[in-house]
Amino acid sequence: MRRIGSRPWLAGAGIVVVVLAVGGLLALGGGLGGAAATPSPSAVALASATPSASTVTSLAPTAEPTATPSPTPTGGPFAALDGMPTTAALAAREPLAVMIDDNAVARPQSGFSGASIVYQAPADGGEDRYMFVYQEGDAADLGPARSGRPYFVRWAAEYRAIFTHVGGDAKTLGQVVPSLTAARLIYNLDALSMPGFHRISSRVAPHNDYSSTARLREVAARYALPSVQPGGLATRPFSVDLPADQRPKSGSITVPYNTGLIGYTYDPASNAYLRSVAGTAQYDGYDHKRVTARNVVVLFMVLSVDPESEPGYHRPVLAQIGTGKAIVFHDGKVWQGTWAKASDGDLTRFYDASGKEVPLVRGRIFVQVVPTGTNVTWKAAP
Repeated sequence: MRRIGSRPWLAGAGIVVVVLAVGGLLALGGGLGGAAATPSPSAVALASATPSASTVTSLAPTAEPTATPSPTPTGGPFAALDGMPTTAALAAREPLAVMIDDNAVARPQSGFSGASIVYQAPADGGEDRYMFVYQEGDAADLGPARSGRPYFVRWAAEYRAIFTHVGGDAKTLGQVVPSLTAARLIYNLDALSMPGFHRISSRVAPHNDYSSTARLREVAARYALPSVQPGGLATRPFSVDLPADQRPKSGSITVPYNTGLIGYTYDPASNAYLRSVAGTAQYDGYDHKRVTARNVVVLFMVLSVDPESEPGYHRPVLAQIGTGKAIVFHDGKVWQGTWAKASDGDLTRFYDASGKEVPLVRGRIFVQVVPTGTNVTWKAAP
């Protein structure tokens, strides 16, 4: 097993990791840490309205589900975000980027199973937060939703997504969202000023805002938000799966956050990574399917406190514009290298040690964003 760095936590901030493909394939584990880019903070604006009350769907598994193998996809057209084969209409459907709670009382969250890309990154008070990004997939039950932060808005901007959130901090609402909306890098759907979410009765506020992708797309249409992703956007490269006889027999990845260790166990039969949180297997709270990733990308970013945050708050800032260290995992293999994002609307790309962009395999991408110096470990069996 290899380890990356130490674990210097910033007070009041969480951890986010994204794995980049770098350096060549490693048969055994390794680790990586290091400096990242200089922060470039900005913000977003929010309104206020009260979601209507409602009841909720199931939140915990009634039986022990198993992972469903995902065979190597063939044919096309392919979805822009995760490279999965789908219909022509869904391949170009406007992405929905939805902010999701990760407080302990918010687990198990609903909506993992339909997401193309999932981001996990630090948030206030030593916690972290997710952003689920949907394109060809859907979620019949989705939540609990939470407020936005500037760095999540900038990731949503890479896909010109409809950024869906329940309010946000002063900078997100006052600067970042208005600025990126005006530039048409995102389309704003704020649950505090627009319909689309309801409160469930089985959880306490603010951990009980739920919706579905169908409902959110209905609201987006009502407000004349786009239904088709703009053409000509940059996309990531994808490759076919490694043949079964060339895959490692096993493997694991661990990414530490204040709210619990994130673990991935490689399953060569499905060529996917089974996800766990704080030592417990993770399941979608709605369909009870095991949460899996086809690609895990760990991004190391400088984490600091926003000096312009509102009085009484210590809002985290991630240096996501520029470049930094990254690790990419798929096919049971690992690449060490760098990530790069040139501006708010540019795609974050992943490069190996030689500077060549790392192709991903088709399927769900988990981007784990963590502070520089975080201990990320992995191992693999030949």
